[in-house]
Amino acid sequence: MFRSKRDKMPSTMSSISRRALIKTASLTPLLATSNMYSQTSASGHLVYAGTYTNKSSKGIYAYRFDGKSGELTTLGLMAETPNPTFLAISANHRALYAVNEVGNYNGTHSGLVSGFSIDHLSGKLNKINSVASGGSGPCHLSVDHTGHALFVANYGSGSADSFRIMAKGELSPAVSQFQYSGHSADPKRQEGPHTHCTTVSPDNRYVLVNDLGLDRIMVYRLDANTAKLTPNDPPYWTAHAGTGPRHLAFHPKAKWAYCVTEMGNTIDTLAWDAEKGVLTNLQTASTLPSDFHGENTAAEIAVDATGHFVYASNRGHDSIARFSIDQQTGKLTSIGFTPSGGKSPRFFTLDTTGRWLLAANQDSGNIVIFRRDPKTGLLQPSGKVYELDGAVCLAFA
Repeated sequence: MFRSKRDKMPSTMSSISRRALIKTASLTPLLATSNMYSQTSASGHLVYAGTYTNKSSKGIYAYRFDGKSGELTTLGLMAETPNPTFLAISANHRALYAVNEVGNYNGTHSGLVSGFSIDHLSGKLNKINSVASGGSGPCHLSVDHTGHALFVANYGSGSADSFRIMAKGELSPAVSQFQYSGHSADPKRQEGPHTHCTTVSPDNRYVLVNDLGLDRIMVYRLDANTAKLTPNDPPYWTAHAGTGPRHLAFHPKAKWAYCVTEMGNTIDTLAWDAEKGVLTNLQTASTLPSDFHGENTAAEIAVDATGHFVYASNRGHDSIARFSIDQQTGKLTSIGFTPSGGKSPRFFTLDTTGRWLLAANQDSGNIVIFRRDPKTGLLQPSGKVYELDGAVCLAFA
Protein backbone atom coordinates (compact mmCIF):
# COMPACT_ATOMS: atom_id res chain seq x y z
CA MET A 1 0.00 0.00 0.00
CA PHE A 2 2.77 2.40 0.93
CA ARG A 3 4.93 1.89 -2.18
CA SER A 4 3.98 1.90 -5.85
CA LYS A 5 5.07 -1.14 -7.85
CA ARG A 6 7.43 -0.33 -10.73
CA ASP A 7 6.37 -1.54 -14.16
CA LYS A 8 8.61 -4.03 -15.93
CA MET A 9 10.92 -2.33 -18.46
CA PRO A 10 10.63 -3.39 -22.13
CA SER A 11 13.70 -4.56 -24.07
CA THR A 12 13.79 -1.31 -26.09
CA MET A 13 14.71 0.48 -22.86
CA SER A 14 18.39 -0.11 -23.62
CA SER A 15 18.23 2.61 -26.24
CA ILE A 16 17.19 5.24 -23.69
CA SER A 17 19.89 7.32 -22.04
CA ARG A 18 20.82 6.55 -18.42
CA ARG A 19 19.76 10.07 -17.32
CA ALA A 20 16.33 9.70 -18.96
CA LEU A 21 15.93 6.26 -17.44
CA ILE A 22 16.65 7.56 -13.93
CA LYS A 23 14.27 10.48 -14.43
CA THR A 24 11.48 8.19 -15.67
CA ALA A 25 11.95 5.72 -12.82
CA SER A 26 11.94 8.46 -10.23
CA LEU A 27 8.64 9.82 -11.52
CA THR A 28 6.83 6.48 -11.61
CA PRO A 29 5.70 6.43 -7.93
CA LEU A 30 4.63 10.07 -8.16
CA LEU A 31 2.58 9.44 -11.29
CA ALA A 32 0.96 6.42 -9.69
CA THR A 33 0.09 8.42 -6.59
CA SER A 34 -1.27 11.29 -8.68
CA ASN A 35 -3.42 8.87 -10.67
CA MET A 36 -4.73 7.28 -7.49
CA TYR A 37 -5.82 10.58 -5.99
CA SER A 38 -7.36 11.84 -9.25
CA GLN A 39 -9.56 8.74 -9.35
CA THR A 40 -10.43 9.20 -5.68
CA SER A 41 -11.35 12.84 -6.27
CA ALA A 42 -13.52 11.92 -9.25
CA SER A 43 -15.56 9.46 -7.20
CA GLY A 44 -15.75 11.53 -4.00
CA HIS A 45 -13.93 11.77 -0.70
CA LEU A 46 -13.64 8.72 1.51
CA VAL A 47 -15.36 9.03 4.89
CA TYR A 48 -14.87 6.41 7.61
CA ALA A 49 -17.33 5.89 10.46
CA GLY A 50 -16.44 4.48 13.86
CA THR A 51 -19.09 2.71 15.93
CA TYR A 52 -19.95 1.00 19.15
CA THR A 53 -20.21 -2.70 18.33
CA ASN A 54 -22.46 -3.86 21.18
CA LYS A 55 -25.50 -4.08 18.85
CA SER A 56 -25.61 -4.63 15.08
CA SER A 57 -22.51 -2.67 14.02
CA LYS A 58 -19.30 -4.64 13.64
CA GLY A 59 -16.53 -2.07 13.27
CA ILE A 60 -15.43 0.65 10.84
CA TYR A 61 -17.63 1.52 7.86
CA ALA A 62 -16.78 3.53 4.74
CA TYR A 63 -18.65 5.96 2.49
CA ARG A 64 -17.96 8.15 -0.53
CA PHE A 65 -18.93 11.77 0.03
CA ASP A 66 -19.93 14.00 -2.88
CA GLY A 67 -18.96 17.56 -1.99
CA LYS A 68 -21.33 18.99 -4.61
CA SER A 69 -24.54 17.19 -3.64
CA GLY A 70 -23.74 16.37 0.00
CA GLU A 71 -24.62 12.73 -0.61
CA LEU A 72 -22.98 9.69 0.97
CA THR A 73 -22.60 6.43 -0.93
CA THR A 74 -22.31 3.44 1.37
CA LEU A 75 -19.31 1.17 0.77
CA GLY A 76 -19.96 -1.13 3.71
CA LEU A 77 -17.95 -2.65 6.54
CA MET A 78 -14.23 -2.15 5.94
CA ALA A 79 -12.74 -3.49 9.18
CA GLU A 80 -14.36 -5.75 11.74
CA THR A 81 -12.91 -4.56 15.05
CA PRO A 82 -14.40 -4.04 18.56
CA ASN A 83 -15.68 -0.58 19.56
CA PRO A 84 -13.65 1.62 17.18
CA THR A 85 -15.14 4.73 18.81
CA PHE A 86 -12.65 7.34 17.62
CA LEU A 87 -10.67 7.53 14.38
CA ALA A 88 -7.69 9.52 13.12
CA ILE A 89 -6.11 9.69 9.67
CA SER A 90 -2.33 9.75 9.23
CA ALA A 91 -0.59 12.89 7.97
CA ASN A 92 0.04 11.30 4.56
CA HIS A 93 -3.57 9.97 4.37
CA ARG A 94 -2.33 6.42 3.82
CA ALA A 95 -3.36 4.99 7.19
CA LEU A 96 -6.27 5.10 9.60
CA TYR A 97 -5.90 4.62 13.35
CA ALA A 98 -8.67 3.67 15.76
CA VAL A 99 -9.04 3.27 19.47
CA ASN A 100 -10.71 0.04 20.51
CA GLU A 101 -12.70 1.09 23.55
CA VAL A 102 -12.35 -2.04 25.65
CA GLY A 103 -10.98 -2.56 29.14
CA ASN A 104 -9.27 -5.95 29.11
CA TYR A 105 -6.80 -6.63 26.30
CA ASN A 106 -4.97 -9.97 26.61
CA GLY A 107 -5.69 -10.08 30.33
CA THR A 108 -4.28 -6.61 30.99
CA HIS A 109 -6.08 -3.49 32.24
CA SER A 110 -5.83 -1.92 28.81
CA GLY A 111 -7.64 -1.19 25.61
CA LEU A 112 -6.24 -1.26 22.08
CA VAL A 113 -5.03 1.06 19.35
CA SER A 114 -5.28 -0.39 15.84
CA GLY A 115 -3.72 0.78 12.58
CA PHE A 116 -4.98 0.09 9.04
CA SER A 117 -3.65 0.96 5.59
CA ILE A 118 -6.15 2.68 3.29
CA ASP A 119 -6.93 1.55 -0.23
CA HIS A 120 -8.18 4.86 -1.67
CA LEU A 121 -9.82 3.23 -4.69
CA SER A 122 -11.96 0.68 -2.86
CA GLY A 123 -11.98 2.18 0.64
CA LYS A 124 -10.81 -1.16 2.03
CA LEU A 125 -8.81 -1.14 5.26
CA ASN A 126 -5.97 -3.61 5.72
CA LYS A 127 -4.74 -4.29 9.25
CA ILE A 128 -1.21 -3.07 10.00
CA ASN A 129 -0.95 -3.86 13.71
CA SER A 130 -2.50 -3.30 17.13
CA VAL A 131 -0.85 -2.30 20.39
CA ALA A 132 -2.04 -1.92 23.96
CA SER A 133 -3.36 1.59 24.59
CA GLY A 134 -1.75 1.69 28.04
CA GLY A 135 -5.02 2.05 29.96
CA SER A 136 -8.66 0.97 29.96
CA GLY A 137 -11.44 2.45 27.87
CA PRO A 138 -9.45 4.47 25.29
CA CYS A 139 -11.84 7.05 23.82
CA HIS A 140 -9.77 9.47 21.71
CA LEU A 141 -6.58 9.62 19.67
CA SER A 142 -4.73 12.10 17.46
CA VAL A 143 -1.74 12.11 15.11
CA ASP A 144 0.91 14.83 15.03
CA HIS A 145 1.45 16.99 11.95
CA THR A 146 4.64 15.20 10.87
CA GLY A 147 2.98 11.79 10.94
CA HIS A 148 5.60 10.38 13.33
CA ALA A 149 3.64 10.29 16.58
CA LEU A 150 0.22 9.24 17.89
CA PHE A 151 -1.45 10.07 21.21
CA VAL A 152 -4.24 8.27 23.09
CA ALA A 153 -6.57 9.26 25.93
CA ASN A 154 -7.67 6.34 28.13
CA TYR A 155 -10.92 7.42 29.77
CA GLY A 156 -11.45 4.42 32.06
CA SER A 157 -8.07 4.42 33.76
CA GLY A 158 -7.46 8.17 33.47
CA SER A 159 -4.16 7.97 31.59
CA ALA A 160 -2.50 9.20 28.40
CA ASP A 161 0.09 7.51 26.18
CA SER A 162 2.19 8.38 23.13
CA PHE A 163 3.37 6.04 20.35
CA ARG A 164 5.77 6.25 17.43
CA ILE A 165 4.40 5.70 13.94
CA MET A 166 6.99 3.67 12.04
CA ALA A 167 7.93 3.80 8.35
CA LYS A 168 5.19 1.43 7.16
CA GLY A 169 2.53 2.90 9.41
CA GLU A 170 2.89 0.38 12.22
CA LEU A 171 2.63 1.55 15.84
CA SER A 172 5.38 1.08 18.40
CA PRO A 173 4.71 0.16 22.02
CA ALA A 174 4.00 3.19 24.20
CA VAL A 175 6.86 5.70 24.34
CA SER A 176 5.41 7.99 27.03
CA GLN A 177 2.89 6.98 29.69
CA PHE A 178 1.15 9.24 32.19
CA GLN A 179 -1.18 7.90 34.87
CA TYR A 180 -3.16 10.67 36.56
CA SER A 181 -4.64 10.68 40.07
CA GLY A 182 -7.00 12.77 42.16
CA HIS A 183 -10.62 13.87 41.78
CA SER A 184 -12.78 16.96 41.37
CA ALA A 185 -16.12 18.37 42.51
CA ASP A 186 -18.66 15.82 41.22
CA PRO A 187 -18.51 12.63 43.36
CA LYS A 188 -20.13 10.47 40.66
CA ARG A 189 -18.49 11.68 37.43
CA GLN A 190 -15.22 12.96 38.88
CA GLU A 191 -14.30 10.36 41.50
CA GLY A 192 -11.03 9.91 39.63
CA PRO A 193 -9.20 10.97 36.45
CA HIS A 194 -10.93 10.44 33.09
CA THR A 195 -8.86 11.62 30.16
CA HIS A 196 -11.01 12.43 27.14
CA CYS A 197 -8.98 14.12 24.41
CA THR A 198 -5.48 14.61 23.02
CA THR A 199 -4.83 17.67 20.84
CA VAL A 200 -1.64 18.62 18.98
CA SER A 201 -0.84 22.34 18.89
CA PRO A 202 -0.77 23.96 15.42
CA ASP A 203 3.03 24.34 15.53
CA ASN A 204 3.48 20.68 16.58
CA ARG A 205 5.45 21.68 19.69
CA TYR A 206 2.87 20.70 22.31
CA VAL A 207 0.24 18.07 23.06
CA LEU A 208 -2.71 18.99 25.25
CA VAL A 209 -4.65 16.33 27.20
CA ASN A 210 -8.16 17.05 28.50
CA ASP A 211 -9.09 15.28 31.74
CA LEU A 212 -12.82 15.39 32.48
CA GLY A 213 -12.39 13.86 35.94
CA LEU A 214 -9.77 16.33 37.17
CA ASP A 215 -11.08 19.51 35.45
CA ARG A 216 -7.67 20.01 33.87
CA ILE A 217 -5.97 20.29 30.52
CA MET A 218 -2.45 18.92 30.79
CA VAL A 219 0.22 20.44 28.53
CA TYR A 220 3.27 18.51 27.26
CA ARG A 221 6.24 19.45 25.12
CA LEU A 222 6.55 17.13 22.12
CA ASP A 223 9.63 15.64 20.48
CA ALA A 224 8.02 14.59 17.19
CA ASN A 225 10.92 12.40 16.08
CA THR A 226 10.66 10.15 19.13
CA ALA A 227 7.01 10.80 20.14
CA LYS A 228 8.33 11.56 23.62
CA LEU A 229 6.23 13.86 25.81
CA THR A 230 7.63 16.03 28.63
CA PRO A 231 5.43 17.93 31.11
CA ASN A 232 5.36 21.66 30.45
CA ASP A 233 5.91 24.34 33.09
CA PRO A 234 3.20 25.07 34.19
CA PRO A 235 1.98 21.49 33.63
CA TYR A 236 -1.76 22.17 33.25
CA TRP A 237 -4.65 24.63 33.02
CA THR A 238 -7.57 24.28 35.46
CA ALA A 239 -11.20 24.55 34.33
CA HIS A 240 -14.15 25.65 36.47
CA ALA A 241 -14.80 22.98 39.12
CA GLY A 242 -17.28 20.31 38.07
CA THR A 243 -17.47 21.30 34.39
CA GLY A 244 -15.47 18.39 32.90
CA PRO A 245 -13.31 19.60 29.96
CA ARG A 246 -14.02 17.10 27.16
CA HIS A 247 -12.71 18.17 23.73
CA LEU A 248 -10.52 20.99 22.42
CA ALA A 249 -10.13 22.77 19.07
CA PHE A 250 -7.59 25.41 18.03
CA HIS A 251 -8.38 28.51 16.01
CA PRO A 252 -6.58 28.65 12.61
CA LYS A 253 -4.62 31.70 13.79
CA ALA A 254 -3.32 29.59 16.72
CA LYS A 255 -4.01 32.49 19.11
CA TRP A 256 -7.02 30.84 20.75
CA ALA A 257 -8.35 27.41 21.65
CA TYR A 258 -11.92 26.40 22.46
CA CYS A 259 -12.74 23.76 25.09
CA VAL A 260 -16.19 22.21 25.34
CA THR A 261 -17.11 20.97 28.83
CA GLU A 262 -19.27 17.86 29.02
CA MET A 263 -20.81 18.47 32.42
CA GLY A 264 -20.85 22.26 32.45
CA ASN A 265 -22.33 22.50 28.94
CA THR A 266 -20.06 25.41 28.18
CA ILE A 267 -17.27 26.49 25.87
CA ASP A 268 -14.20 28.07 27.42
CA THR A 269 -12.45 30.51 25.10
CA LEU A 270 -8.76 30.20 25.91
CA ALA A 271 -5.87 32.43 24.91
CA TRP A 272 -2.94 30.28 23.76
CA ASP A 273 0.66 31.36 24.33
CA ALA A 274 2.36 29.28 21.66
CA GLU A 275 5.85 30.12 22.92
CA LYS A 276 5.29 29.13 26.54
CA GLY A 277 2.53 26.55 26.07
CA VAL A 278 0.15 28.35 28.44
CA LEU A 279 -3.67 28.61 28.35
CA THR A 280 -5.60 31.55 29.85
CA ASN A 281 -9.39 31.73 30.15
CA LEU A 282 -10.95 34.67 28.29
CA GLN A 283 -14.66 33.76 28.32
CA THR A 284 -17.15 31.02 29.21
CA ALA A 285 -20.24 30.64 27.00
CA SER A 286 -23.17 28.23 27.35
CA THR A 287 -23.82 25.61 24.66
CA LEU A 288 -27.55 25.66 25.54
CA PRO A 289 -30.39 28.14 25.04
CA SER A 290 -31.37 30.03 28.19
CA ASP A 291 -34.86 28.48 28.29
CA PHE A 292 -33.66 24.85 28.25
CA HIS A 293 -33.77 23.14 31.66
CA GLY A 294 -33.50 19.43 30.82
CA GLU A 295 -30.57 17.06 31.15
CA ASN A 296 -27.72 17.55 28.70
CA THR A 297 -24.07 16.70 28.14
CA ALA A 298 -22.03 18.60 25.56
CA ALA A 299 -19.81 16.49 23.34
CA GLU A 300 -17.93 17.67 20.24
CA ILE A 301 -16.45 21.01 19.16
CA ALA A 302 -15.07 22.30 15.86
CA VAL A 303 -13.78 25.57 14.39
CA ASP A 304 -14.38 26.20 10.70
CA ALA A 305 -11.36 26.58 8.41
CA THR A 306 -11.82 30.36 8.06
CA GLY A 307 -11.79 30.85 11.84
CA HIS A 308 -15.10 32.72 11.87
CA PHE A 309 -17.38 30.12 13.50
CA VAL A 310 -17.41 27.53 16.29
CA TYR A 311 -19.83 24.61 16.53
CA ALA A 312 -20.59 22.35 19.52
CA SER A 313 -22.96 19.40 19.97
CA ASN A 314 -25.50 18.86 22.75
CA ARG A 315 -26.73 15.43 23.83
CA GLY A 316 -30.12 15.86 25.49
CA HIS A 317 -31.03 19.10 23.77
CA ASP A 318 -29.88 17.14 20.66
CA SER A 319 -28.60 20.13 18.75
CA ILE A 320 -25.59 21.75 17.13
CA ALA A 321 -24.87 25.07 18.86
CA ARG A 322 -23.47 27.79 16.58
CA PHE A 323 -21.21 30.71 17.51
CA SER A 324 -19.48 33.53 15.67
CA ILE A 325 -15.91 34.46 16.60
CA ASP A 326 -14.73 38.01 17.25
CA GLN A 327 -11.61 38.24 15.09
CA GLN A 328 -9.94 40.68 17.48
CA THR A 329 -10.58 38.98 20.82
CA GLY A 330 -11.42 35.37 19.93
CA LYS A 331 -14.59 35.58 22.04
CA LEU A 332 -17.85 33.89 21.03
CA THR A 333 -21.36 35.14 20.34
CA SER A 334 -24.21 32.62 20.10
CA ILE A 335 -25.96 32.64 16.71
CA GLY A 336 -28.46 29.87 17.39
CA PHE A 337 -29.06 26.13 17.57
CA THR A 338 -29.83 23.54 14.91
CA PRO A 339 -31.57 20.22 15.78
CA SER A 340 -29.12 17.38 15.11
CA GLY A 341 -31.68 15.25 13.25
CA GLY A 342 -31.34 12.42 15.75
CA LYS A 343 -30.61 11.53 19.35
CA SER A 344 -27.28 12.13 21.12
CA PRO A 345 -24.96 13.77 18.54
CA ARG A 346 -21.72 12.49 20.04
CA PHE A 347 -19.69 13.65 17.04
CA PHE A 348 -19.85 15.90 13.98
CA THR A 349 -17.36 17.19 11.42
CA LEU A 350 -17.15 19.71 8.59
CA ASP A 351 -16.26 18.51 5.10
CA THR A 352 -13.20 19.79 3.25
CA THR A 353 -15.18 22.42 1.31
CA GLY A 354 -16.75 23.87 4.46
CA ARG A 355 -20.19 23.67 2.82
CA TRP A 356 -21.43 20.62 4.72
CA LEU A 357 -21.64 19.42 8.32
CA LEU A 358 -22.01 15.70 9.04
CA ALA A 359 -23.44 14.70 12.43
CA ALA A 360 -23.22 11.22 13.97
CA ASN A 361 -26.16 10.62 16.34
CA GLN A 362 -25.22 7.73 18.61
CA ASP A 363 -28.53 6.75 20.21
CA SER A 364 -30.71 7.12 17.09
CA GLY A 365 -28.06 5.37 14.96
CA ASN A 366 -27.85 7.78 12.06
CA ILE A 367 -25.58 10.15 10.16
CA VAL A 368 -27.29 13.40 9.18
CA ILE A 369 -26.02 15.85 6.55
CA PHE A 370 -26.50 19.61 6.93
CA ARG A 371 -25.90 22.28 4.31
CA ARG A 372 -23.68 25.05 5.73
CA ASP A 373 -23.45 28.69 4.66
CA PRO A 374 -19.72 29.56 4.98
CA LYS A 375 -20.54 33.29 5.17
CA THR A 376 -23.15 33.19 7.94
CA GLY A 377 -22.34 29.89 9.65
CA LEU A 378 -25.99 28.83 9.44
CA LEU A 379 -26.95 25.18 9.04
CA GLN A 380 -29.88 23.81 7.04
CA PRO A 381 -31.06 20.16 6.95
CA SER A 382 -30.30 18.64 3.55
CA GLY A 383 -32.83 15.84 3.95
CA LYS A 384 -30.03 13.26 3.65
CA VAL A 385 -29.99 10.76 6.53
CA TYR A 386 -28.06 7.47 6.67
CA GLU A 387 -28.66 4.72 9.20
CA LEU A 388 -25.68 3.31 11.10
CA ASP A 389 -26.14 1.71 14.50
CA GLY A 390 -23.93 3.20 17.20
CA ALA A 391 -22.35 5.84 14.93
CA VAL A 392 -19.94 7.86 17.07
CA CYS A 393 -17.11 9.19 14.87
CA LEU A 394 -16.46 10.30 11.28
CA ALA A 395 -13.09 10.83 9.58
CA PHE A 396 -12.38 12.23 6.11
CA ALA A 397 -9.51 10.50 4.31
